[in-house]
Amino acid sequence: MTDPGLSLLTGLLAWLRLLALFALTALAEILGCYLPWLVLKQGKPLWLLLPSAVSLAAFAWLLTLHPTAAGRTYAAYGGVYIAVAIAWLWGVEGIRPSAWDIVGSLVALAGMTIIMLAPRG
Repeated sequence: MTDPGLSLLTGLLAWLRLLALFALTALAEILGCYLPWLVLKQGKPLWLLLPSAVSLAAFAWLLTLHPTAAGRTYAAYGGVYIAVAIAWLWGVEGIRPSAWDIVGSLVALAGMTIIMLAPRG
């Protein structure tokens, strides 16, 4: 017999690893898009486009590391992207999220969890 506590812990660790991979993927995409935004909207130096390109290439590579079909990965990734973007808003842009931002992020993360952890037949 398998220990239910060990199975729960194993599942939780797998979910946390998956969430961390999604978060890293989202950070790569956000950084890759934020740097050109700084160049175009705030007149920052053009050399910022180089790390932007590297970041977007890392984003594309990170998507290939996800353990499921591309469509399912993209759908679940959207939920994590929302939460990471709200964290970026606060941490990088210095704008405190509203309660609605937080609730929306939690709903998106719940959707990601359902998509990625649903039993498959």
